[in-house]
Amino acid sequence: MAAPKRSRRKSASEHSNQAFERLAEPLRREIKVHCYRMLGSLHEAEDLVQETYLRAWRSFDSFEGGSFRAWLYRIATNACLNALASRKSAQRWLPHERAPAAVQMPDGTPATDVAWLEPYPDSGLEGIADDAPNPEARYTAREAVQLAFIATIQHLPPRQRAVLLLCDVLGWAATEAATLLGGSTASVNSALQRARETLDKRNTEDQPLKSSPVDATQKELLRRYLQAWEALNVADFAALLKEDATYVMPPTPEWYAGREAIRAFFDWALKRYEGFRLVPTGANRQPAFAAYSRARVDEPWTAHSIHVLTLERDAISTLTLFVKPDGPRLFHAFGLPLTLPDADLPPTTVHT
Repeated sequence: MAAPKRSRRKSASEHSNQAFERLAEPLRREIKVHCYRMLGSLHEAEDLVQETYLRAWRSFDSFEGGSFRAWLYRIATNACLNALASRKSAQRWLPHERAPAAVQMPDGTPATDVAWLEPYPDSGLEGIADDAPNPEARYTAREAVQLAFIATIQHLPPRQRAVLLLCDVLGWAATEAATLLGGSTASVNSALQRARETLDKRNTEDQPLKSSPVDATQKELLRRYLQAWEALNVADFAALLKEDATYVMPPTPEWYAGREAIRAFFDWALKRYEGFRLVPTGANRQPAFAAYSRARVDEPWTAHSIHVLTLERDAISTLTLFVKPDGPRLFHAFGLPLTLPDADLPPTTVHT
């Protein structure tokens, strides 16, 4: 006897769902990283991945074969472009891009009306190769997720940003990018050229991207950094900075330029704390720490900030602290608790 039509429809639907999951799930991490590069926000990237997969699942029956990966990237890229079009500003910021360096101590008021750049946990990059996908790509995957790169491409108009990511990060041909974006190859090449010129100019003005993992000397520097913070030793901490180092702390709009200015800030800022405990982690393929603080010895250690370090040879060139109120919100994404009793403190092994 033939199966009832309802049962046949259910079986076909289940088969379609299984086929979609088999094709889509292995790509989820790289699609999320693509959305993060487009948006500059970890939390927005999470939302856009959900939207991308929902759209793809709903239209899976219309997928006509070919590259499922390219089809999924088209949906994700267009979802990101739509999200950027609905924003007041298509750019996310770091403090030093908006105002001159501060010369006085901050009043502690976060700029909650600014869309700040967010870090990306290294745990979300597992399984994604650090190398460039092919010779056509101008950036390795490691370079193309660093904070400096993400901050720089925020200065590109959304379509140029998409073209640069597709061609120079993913290694797609201009013809493929044109098909995805719905334009001509000539328009893609023009947008790509303008995007490259912007990045080349900004990378000349700022620090170059660093693609190599942390070496033995830098591991020792990170160990000393952790020790200095946990000892509240500002002098030892400042000794690890380059003379022209930069310190930023979104969502606080003030930032500080130069070792002595940074030292003066921390001399002032750390007096209110009884201590810090730092948990090594990784963000944007850079060394990072999750900092817990307390004001009294009888208090638990509570989430304070995410530290992302940019190293240049044997010193820290840029220190980015994602501080309250935004910083603690990131701890869940990094797989970390909001409080840390003394008994739960992990061994201080520096991540690379």
